[in-house]
Parts: sequence; C-alpha cells; structure tokens
Amino acid sequence: MPLRPVLAAALGSAALLCAAVAPATAAPAESVTVDPTGRLADDGTVTLSGTYTCTDATGPVFVSSSVSQDSPNYRHGVGGTRAVCDGAKHHWENTGKVTSEKLKTGAAHVEATIMELRPLGGLPLPSFHAIQQQDVTLKKG
Repeated sequence: MPLRPVLAAALGSAALLCAAVAPATAAPAESVTVDPTGRLADDGTVTLSGTYTCTDATGPVFVSSSVSQDSPNYRHGVGGTRAVCDGAKHHWENTGKVTSEKLKTGAAHVEATIMELRPLGGLPLPSFHAIQQQDVTLKKG
C-alpha cells in the first residue's frame, strides 16, 4: 500500500481525535496560509497550497489540509506534506483524490494545519503549531 494515503489517514485521524485535547495556540513566529484558489481535476483530484512557518520541532511535522463544500460537517482530507520547522517561510502543496463525494468548481472552505508528532513518554502525540481556515475558489485544473 502506498505510504502517502496511509500517512494522510493517520494524520487526519490523529488531528480529529486530539483536536479537543491539544488546542491550537500558534507561537507568534508560526503560521500557515492557504492560497485563495485550489485546483480540481476531472477525476476528483484536488490540489491545495499555501505557505507555512514553524519553529522548535522535536518530532516529524506535517502540513495537512481538508476541504468542504455545501456542509461544514463533512470534510475531504487532501494529503499531507512533510514540513521543515526552521523559522523560514516555506511553500506547501497537498494533492488528494476525493472518492466518497465529488466536489465541484466554485466556493469551498479549506482548513490547513501544521501538526507535529512529538515524542512524549515513548509515544508520538500530536502537537499543533498553527491552524488556518479560509474560503477558497476551486477551479478546473
């Protein structure tokens, strides 16, 4: 099984399970942005992008993203990108194929998260560096 879908599923599950446990409080030097336009291919593949800055990571860090349309209660996970937390601004781009419900071009809502799997007591627990929610436009592409 390819590593990317497994990693995206694991990160998405961890984010959902731990959102109530570990509130997102970004340090002033940490942020994630979402570009105002995403791409939607005919086969349902969605590409989202933006920038991020993070610091002081002790475990692996990822930029994950999700998109919703019509219902804010149903979100499509759109990949995960490994992040470098060196204090510099970096570009991120996530691509994923929507399989359960087809998206359409037009208005959508995206959430991007910088999440670290921080080793704590031998277990990698999620620690959130920054979260951004933004309305975007999905265009053919």
